[in-house]
Amino acid sequence: MKGAIIGDIIGSRFEKSEHKSKEFELFTRFTRFTDDSVLTIAVAKSILTKESYEKHVKEFAQKYPKKGYGSTFHKWFEGKIEGAYNSWGNGSAMRVSSVGWAFETEEEVLKEAKKSAEITHNHPEGIKGAQAIALGVFLARKGKRKMEIKERISTDFDYDLNRTIDEIRPIYKFDVSCQGSVPEAIIAFLEAEDFEDTIRTAISIGGDSDTIACMACALAEAHYGEIPQEIEKEAMSRLTDDLREVVIQFYEMIGK
Repeated sequence: MKGAIIGDIIGSRFEKSEHKSKEFELFTRFTRFTDDSVLTIAVAKSILTKESYEKHVKEFAQKYPKKGYGSTFHKWFEGKIEGAYNSWGNGSAMRVSSVGWAFETEEEVLKEAKKSAEITHNHPEGIKGAQAIALGVFLARKGKRKMEIKERISTDFDYDLNRTIDEIRPIYKFDVSCQGSVPEAIIAFLEAEDFEDTIRTAISIGGDSDTIACMACALAEAHYGEIPQEIEKEAMSRLTDDLREVVIQFYEMIGK
């Protein structure tokens, strides 16, 4: 989950001004957390409290209402839309990483990923994106190799993961759909050499940079087991105290 937050924070300044290169400063005065981090932490809070995903996703969004949410999601958490709204956007996948850490069977992970998604993203692609990231995190933390993760996600979710970043980068455009960003994030993770390289590779694709980095780094944390201390420290310092406290509590719960 910290990986997702770090990817979001570092990617935040590139969301509206894509950077098609792996060369950039990780942290600047413009680096900040966005809706990706807020909602990732909201899902973790739901798991911690055993309360509904809807309760805490709405509660955290209402507390941090200006963090870059989509317009329809904004109407949803303000109460202007009742119930799920059939979204296929990547919001379901960006917020789901804690599910891959908190549950101990594939069946539970897939079930909870679906539950966390369908409060808003009840379109099949929205659910699929969340399940793919959650299962990827689960398989990675259970020690599966990258090739095994690639094969499972390709088979189970029909994502084309045989492309390379060098093939994707020149033609990739801003795309907030699960089907147009989740596979790219997974490919960035698969191709990267370590945690920091995952950040740089994901952001170099362009497009919805903070969310692609969020998803890719969620997988990278689970696979590599550790996050470089200086990166983690700097990113976590940019959260508010209440958000950071939920992260601390979640990691205590999972014994990490």
